[in-house]
Amino acid sequence: MSTPDSAASAAPALPVASTGNLNFVLICVFIDMLGIGLIVPVLPVLVGEFTGSRENQAYWYGIMSAVFGLMQFIFMPMLGAISDRVGRRPVLLYSMAGMCVNFLTTAWAPNLACLFIGRVIGGMSSASMSVASAYASDISTPDNRAKSFGKVGAAFGLGFICGPMLGGLLGSVDLHLPFYVAGALSAANFAYGYFCVPESLPASGRKPFSIAKINPFTALIKLGRRTDIRGLIVTFALVTCAQMMLQTTWVLYTSFRFNWTPGQNGAALFCVGLTAAVVQAGLLGWLIKRFGEVRLSMLGLVSGGVTYLLYGLATHGWMMYVLIMCNVLSFAIGPALQGIISKSSPPNEQGELMGSLQSISSIGVIFMPLLGSAILGEVSHLPANDWRIGSTFFLCAAMQVAAIFVARRYFNSHHLTAEKS
Repeated sequence: MSTPDSAASAAPALPVASTGNLNFVLICVFIDMLGIGLIVPVLPVLVGEFTGSRENQAYWYGIMSAVFGLMQFIFMPMLGAISDRVGRRPVLLYSMAGMCVNFLTTAWAPNLACLFIGRVIGGMSSASMSVASAYASDISTPDNRAKSFGKVGAAFGLGFICGPMLGGLLGSVDLHLPFYVAGALSAANFAYGYFCVPESLPASGRKPFSIAKINPFTALIKLGRRTDIRGLIVTFALVTCAQMMLQTTWVLYTSFRFNWTPGQNGAALFCVGLTAAVVQAGLLGWLIKRFGEVRLSMLGLVSGGVTYLLYGLATHGWMMYVLIMCNVLSFAIGPALQGIISKSSPPNEQGELMGSLQSISSIGVIFMPLLGSAILGEVSHLPANDWRIGSTFFLCAAMQVAAIFVARRYFNSHHLTAEKS
């Protein structure tokens, strides 16, 4: 995903374009995330339609999630580099068309093989966030660029808040209906972009295409060389991996343990998105001022670790809602850690640093679904009241505890306190 600094460097500053241009970017991002969110509560159930057991359902869903993440990891830098060469508009239109094909392929899939094809197309197409950010940068002046990026981030969050709830409601009617709706939304956005939206990057601002720019491992290699913040990087990686495992196994876990429907999972995921939005958009400034970034990150790590453990031990579905609402501080971990890490680099390196952190998330999207689904598959045959069904959450809690020790050691060795953060 592109950051404001990296996106801003993609082209020279241009005059502010019409409001419609930015609206297209906001709609593009919103529909991307709405479409992805729509299928979260129903795709695991749809996979189960083509498998003969819970174990196979978990296994194949994990592989599909990993394939989707792998395609994103490969194509995210590639789409950004291509947009620097040919312009933003063609790449964004490609993304909209690809997502439409992905959703319709999944809706019509008669077997697992076709579901895989849809996941591959989706991963290749949904890595458009960096290009959308670059478009927003192109049409903004330096003075209002941050505001534009804020709108893009809001569209991203809003799409993922609304998507699971809508997907759960539609999936309760028919498992294929959310995919048709997502496909129709993508097709409508493609038509709007094709007929109404101009290019934002003039020919004079374009750059030659370079193979080096599309290497997805470049950012990880550079990040590995930052020995001065290695403890923070390890902490961030552990937190991210735990989150990715939770996201991958949540729907299957609640289905196996509480017999939740897509509608119930959609409602729970809506609560997660809403809580995250309230904390990160509304309470974060006050929390940082009250606790400081160091103390807030430690409190969030503890809160997250306890909540993961209780997720795995929960015996009734209503407990999951209570835990979501009580786990407020954990939604501040990422921003707090990023704030501390950002202070380790000069302003002209912030974009590269934040992009490197994003590459950790991309790696987590590939490997955590495989590990989480394998563990869940092993315990899927157990009775619903057996505590071992929560094994994936226990592993998440263990990663969170490891992150606490690593972070505490780093903060102590660098003499960081809440006041100094």
